[in-house]
Amino acid sequence: MTRILVVEDEPVLAQLMLDLLADEGRAIDLAANGRIALAQLEEHAYDLILSDLRMPELDGVGFYTEVKRRRPDVVERMVFVTGTTEAPAYREFLAQTGVPVLAKPFNVGELYQVVHRMLAKDRDPVPATRGDHHGEARHHPEGVE
Repeated sequence: MTRILVVEDEPVLAQLMLDLLADEGRAIDLAANGRIALAQLEEHAYDLILSDLRMPELDGVGFYTEVKRRRPDVVERMVFVTGTTEAPAYREFLAQTGVPVLAKPFNVGELYQVVHRMLAKDRDPVPATRGDHHGEARHHPEGVE
C-alpha cells in the first residue's frame, strides 16, 4: 500500500488532503509541523511527503534541511504545498533545492496530478529508520488539532 506523509499546520487543509488521497486507497499520515514529521519518518516508510513551507516549531525549510541531513534518500520524495513563494528567501530556497511545488490554492486535479507524477517515478518506499509499520493503514491527524 502506498503511504504518504502530509505535513500541514492548517487542520482543515490537512484533513481535506487526507480525505482526497485516502479515497484512492492510500495510507495517509498527518503531521502539524516539521518536528512531528521527523518523528514520523523514524517510524514509517513513505512513498511521498507533501509539506507546507510555513509552519510553527519547524517550518518546511528546517524540515527539508533536517531530512536532507538525516535521510538524504528521502528528499527526492518531497513536494512543497504552499502559498508562500513570493518571499525572496523562500523563492531562493525553492530554486536551490529543486523540490517540486504545488501552489496554494490548488484544485483537486492539481493535487492528484502532482501525487501521481511523483509516485510514478517507480521507486520503492524509503524504509523507516526504526520499526516500520508500512502495511498498517492508519489515517490519523497526528499533531493536527
